[in-house]
Amino acid sequence: MSLPETMTPVLGSQDPRPARRQLDITVLVPVLDEAGTVEELAQRVATTLESLGRSFEIIFVDDGSRDGTPDRILAARERDSRIKLVRLRRNFGKAAALTAGFDRSLGELVLTMDGDLQDDPEEIPRLLEHLEQGSFDLVSGWKRDRKDPISKRAPSRLFNWVTRKLAQVDLHDFNCGFKLYRREVLEQVPVYGEHHRYIPVLASRRGFRVGEIAVRHHPRRSGVSKYGWDRLYKGLLDLLTVLFITKYTRRPLHLFGVIGLLSFGAGFAIDAWLAFLWAFRGEALSQRPLLFLGVLLMLAGLQVLTTGLLAEMTTHKTFRRTDSYSVKEIVD
Repeated sequence: MSLPETMTPVLGSQDPRPARRQLDITVLVPVLDEAGTVEELAQRVATTLESLGRSFEIIFVDDGSRDGTPDRILAARERDSRIKLVRLRRNFGKAAALTAGFDRSLGELVLTMDGDLQDDPEEIPRLLEHLEQGSFDLVSGWKRDRKDPISKRAPSRLFNWVTRKLAQVDLHDFNCGFKLYRREVLEQVPVYGEHHRYIPVLASRRGFRVGEIAVRHHPRRSGVSKYGWDRLYKGLLDLLTVLFITKYTRRPLHLFGVIGLLSFGAGFAIDAWLAFLWAFRGEALSQRPLLFLGVLLMLAGLQVLTTGLLAEMTTHKTFRRTDSYSVKEIVD
């Protein structure tokens, strides 16, 4: 199936967004095999935003569906031209689908939500009110009363608790796809890999104000969940990446240096003690495994320190001024 001409992706452009008038809101819905819900979702979202008197568009990004989801979206588009489709060639993952949608969006505000109708479109006005009255740059939904089986709730609670403690961003539900962004957040926060769930962390590190509001959540009506326990360990690995790039990208030796010095110091202390035993007590060292541990720790420490220094050299050569700060306003 070919896309309508107005929806042909722009390739090789610095800004793939069409050169058209700005809208108030873009609703971005990444979907994968959600044929049973997309038409109802589009109709309910449109009805909600029409009641607010906001100009809007609804962008569905199909991430390689095989159940006829694109056909249902195009059927909805025939009834409402504000509904748009971006169709990816295969399943690239949610972060890639979101990025494709962000690049095509025209809204001053961008709202993301899942396509399975577990997120309630009637909650959109509350998200808008919370963002605007609280002067937030990003508002995340919180599925406080989550209607999912324990097999999904348990790993999600553990993941959210660990993320909240390590990232020091006071959100209860990093996994919630129901989020509202000001455009400048998306222009300054890159989304790749599986980092979409960490946009609040990345935005907070850039100085944007992040808020949260409890939202209604509904049981899944059709289709199957695309996530399982593997998301827990993948999420934790991504969290380590996010913490590194937000804290140490511009000062890598502060991380590698601490680890290297601790390792080298521990090894040096061990071998110094063994040297004392050999020099003053005459104890043989040839049968002391601790000697080899001390040498190994010192070598590892030197290697980590060298890695940190090389990272500092790379940082120095690739440094760009705009990567180190984010300007909110300039008054001349």
